Amino acid sequence: MSEAAAGSRGGLFGTGGRFSGGTDPIMEKFNESINFDKRMWSQDLRGSIAYAKATQKVGILTEEERDTIVAGLEKVMEEWAAGTFELKAGDEDIHTANERRLTEIIGPLGGKLHTGRSRNDQVATDTRLWIVEAERDILKDIATLLGASAEFARENIDILMAGYTHLQPAQPIRFAHWLMSHMAAIQRDAERLMQLIPRANQCPLGSGALAGNAFGVDREFLAKELGFEGVTTNSLDSVCDRDFVAEFLMWHSLFLVHLSQMAEDLIINNMLKCVDMADAYATGSSLMPQKKNPDALELLRGKAGVAIGRSVGLMATLKGLPRAYNKDLQEDKVPLFDAVDTVKDCLAIATGVIVTMKPNPKMLLKALCPEMLATDLADYLVRKGVPFRETHHISGACVRLAEEKDISIDTLTLQQLQEIDSRFEEDVLKVWNYEESVERKSSIGGTAKARVLEQIDQCVEFAKKLNNA
Repeated sequence: MSEAAAGSRGGLFGTGGRFSGGTDPIMEKFNESINFDKRMWSQDLRGSIAYAKATQKVGILTEEERDTIVAGLEKVMEEWAAGTFELKAGDEDIHTANERRLTEIIGPLGGKLHTGRSRNDQVATDTRLWIVEAERDILKDIATLLGASAEFARENIDILMAGYTHLQPAQPIRFAHWLMSHMAAIQRDAERLMQLIPRANQCPLGSGALAGNAFGVDREFLAKELGFEGVTTNSLDSVCDRDFVAEFLMWHSLFLVHLSQMAEDLIINNMLKCVDMADAYATGSSLMPQKKNPDALELLRGKAGVAIGRSVGLMATLKGLPRAYNKDLQEDKVPLFDAVDTVKDCLAIATGVIVTMKPNPKMLLKALCPEMLATDLADYLVRKGVPFRETHHISGACVRLAEEKDISIDTLTLQQLQEIDSRFEEDVLKVWNYEESVERKSSIGGTAKARVLEQIDQCVEFAKKLNNA
């Protein structure tokens, strides 16, 4: 390939140094990351401003040079914020684009900025800054979901519904108790996400390409300037560590699994007409006029599978990498950015679905069946001193008798019950009451009204703490 046919290496990595010719235009496109890592423009410029200050402190820059560079970087930042920054050929990534523009603004002095710094520690710094900000934003969105769901549960505290195991009728519960069961999982997700931040919030800047900084820059100063909680401890590890990305991808896959489980519950209840989805979160059919499809819920369910793929994909990329930085690590950005966008979108949709849906008390009650009180029948004899293993068999015999007679278990007469076990007394007929069954589950975490209200209050307080974190 002739040099004329080759692509440009850009002003920062052009011919005349290590390379005598340009890159293949296909390679140039294949290699660049500017189209996606440009969303880290703010973090990149903040890192450069801090680095300019640090290099002045060790005598690489004079105070005047530092001030000129900082002012130039602030000008670049203004252009990005205003949407007027122009990308040019050779802007391989956000780092080269910003440095190229800085040099255009202040001249050759811009070339001093990168002294002792590598794009290896630069991109690690940018990514850590970006992900910590994203994680904190997500925590705020989770707080909104939790708070809205808790208040919705409070508004519907008196509605009863069927609880299932193995998708078979199990025991009666409160609708609010069901909703708070999903919020309990979301609270764990929030706790896990908070635990990720301190590990991500460590400053790698000053690690150089791999061996450290040759000019003795104060890394603790850099960390403080950028709001990091500390500095990474090993320069070799600092430039290739992507644990904080992998952890977030694993976190987001589990979080979306939890949203998917809630969506599945709602899809089923929507099918049974127990819950109605608002028009804002449903779509129609191109053929069947009567259709109202819960597409928002189906997409919430579908996003979880893609999320798991992102997590597994990055782990597969990382598993074979030698120390230290390798270009494979560029492939962490797209799944990371997509993951954050997906999580934030799903949180907004889930919150909207919950606060606008309408539970149908009549249909929820209709889904209850007396057989769900078979355990209450067994508990009745337990309270009379009969061992539970024995009462379990007795209650099972009552269920079988009702099935053989093709009648509902609550229509068995006292005489029929006593033929199975003589310890049944007249008050056994009070067992067939869903509200009383629910209220008997009065231990912490149970479905009694007072206990569900406790769960709601706890969730509200947890959401407030997230907002204030």
